[in-house]
Amino acid sequence: MNLEAFKAALAAGGEPPAVSGPLAALALDARGDWDAAHRTVQAIEGPEAAWVHAYLHRKEGDLSNARYWYDRSGRPPSTSPLAEEWDEIAATLL
Repeated sequence: MNLEAFKAALAAGGEPPAVSGPLAALALDARGDWDAAHRTVQAIEGPEAAWVHAYLHRKEGDLSNARYWYDRSGRPPSTSPLAEEWDEIAATLL
């Protein structure tokens, strides 16, 4: 699956596509459920989950917590618009 297909599946509604945990969290976020996205990614270890976790805290406005998770992910803190970062994360993980 590529980014366009992933976004189309989310836009179509219904069940989210069968994807990894970090991508499932991004899908929940895209559907407006930040809390479920956070709960999902919080239960997952690894740099990919940490990157999604950082994005979610950046979106929330908790930049110090976001920086912590960016460090855990091994990636620099993003300064791009949130929608662009979401796309970058999803495309990378797909």
